[in-house]
Amino acid sequence: MAAKHRATTAPGPGDGLVRAGAVVFVVGVLAVLADLVPFFLGHPNRPLLVNVAAFLAPVGLGMALLGLARSARASQRRAQARAAALEPEPPEPPEPR
Repeated sequence: MAAKHRATTAPGPGDGLVRAGAVVFVVGVLAVLADLVPFFLGHPNRPLLVNVAAFLAPVGLGMALLGLARSARASQRRAQARAAALEPEPPEPPEPR
C-alpha cells in the first residue's frame, strides 16, 4: 500500500483571520436563524441579544474577506520577489569613446 503524503505548510498571513471570520459568520447565521424561526411561528418578541448577535454574520464575512485579501497580497509579494530574483542582470551600457 502506498502511503499518502500531505504537504504541510505553515499558516500564512490572513489564514487566522479567515478561520476566525468563518467561525463568527457561522455564529451569526445561527443567530439569524434563531431570530427568524420564532418570527415565522408567530412570536414577534425576540430577545435583543439575538437581534444583536445576528449582526455577527456580516462581520464574520468581512473578517474572512479581509483575511483573503491579506493572504492574496502576501502571495503576490512573494511571487514578485521570486520573479525579481530570477530576472537576469541588465547589460551594462557600452563606455563612451
